[in-house]
This record gives sequence, C-alpha cells and structure tokens, in this order.
Amino acid sequence: MKVVVALVLSAVVTATALVSTQSQAVRVRVQTELGDIVIEVDPIKAPLTTANFLKYVDGGHYDGGIFHRTVKLDNQPESTVKIEVIQAGVNPDRAKEGFAAIPLERTSVTGILHKDGVVSMARGAPDSATSGWFVCINDQPSLDFGGNRNPDGQGFAAFGRVVTGMEVVRKIQAAPSSTNRTTNTEAQRLTPAIKILKVARVL
Repeated sequence: MKVVVALVLSAVVTATALVSTQSQAVRVRVQTELGDIVIEVDPIKAPLTTANFLKYVDGGHYDGGIFHRTVKLDNQPESTVKIEVIQAGVNPDRAKEGFAAIPLERTSVTGILHKDGVVSMARGAPDSATSGWFVCINDQPSLDFGGNRNPDGQGFAAFGRVVTGMEVVRKIQAAPSSTNRTTNTEAQRLTPAIKILKVARVL
C-alpha cells in the first residue's frame, strides 16, 4: 500500500512540475545595433506561434537578421487603415532555410490583443506565417481578429510582448526610411536596415 501511495504521489509531483514548466512564459533577448529588446512569449495562449518562433530562435536564424520595415502614420500611401509597427526577419543568408508555414492562431482564440509592445507574426494570407515578426507601437486593434487592416478580417497571430526595450523599438521606428513614398513597400523600407546581432533565450 505504501509503495502504491508513493508511486501516486511521485506521479502527481511529476505532473505538477510538467504543468508548471509548460505554463511558464519564455523570455528572448533580441540584441540589435541600437540596443537590446527582451520579449516574453506565451506558450500557453499561443502554443503554435510561440513554438515556431522559438524554433527559429534556437536554430540561430535571427542572428545576423535585420529590422527592415518601419510603419509610421505618414508612410502608408496605399493604406487607409493606419498602423504603427516595426518588422524583423531572419538573416538574409538563411532565408531559404526556413520551416513550413503555420496555422493562424487568431486573437479571438488566444486573447492576446495587439496592444502597445505586443509581438506578432507577419503574414500575407491566413496560415502563411513563417519567420517574419513585428512589434506594435501603441495599441493596434485593427490587427486583431475582425480588424480591417487586412481585408480578410482574420487578424494576425500575437504571441508575446516586449518586457524591456520599448525605447529601442521606438528608436528603430524613428530610424530613416526610404524617401520613395509611392508604395507601402518602398516607403516603409528602413534605409539602412537595423542589424540584429543575436537572438537567444534568456536563461
């Protein structure tokens, strides 16, 4: 009887430890040439998106990457719905080494809304996000499910938030961008891009 009780207690302790570990947010440090940004990602509310992001982080794909896009209120000539974000990508030399696209985890399911400092995945069509990600500057409800920034209304997959370094995020947003204001792509291109030195988990 004592052996059975001991085994049950051991199983409960193990299960509790596993749940505790899985429920812990994971922090990632993004070192840029303008300073560090620490992101806390949420493996419970957004498990697929978080796992995908961490796969790129752990594989070193963002080391040598860039912040290549700044979206300000005055450089969106093709958009009637204005947003404010900065967008990052993998090391250009590793662009062809990416993983398969992931299903879209909608904000209506995760409950992670696009508030100031929230981190989310870039995408075109639904279920097409791979490695590109962005940080919101100020609240951006048009990026949530049902928002009208993207014509399909499905929103973007928010999966974490900046816990330190918003001043660096704002420096990147304020950095020089292209003077060609004919298209969003050209107008929002950082010139030069802001270098990402290293991205790794905070242990």
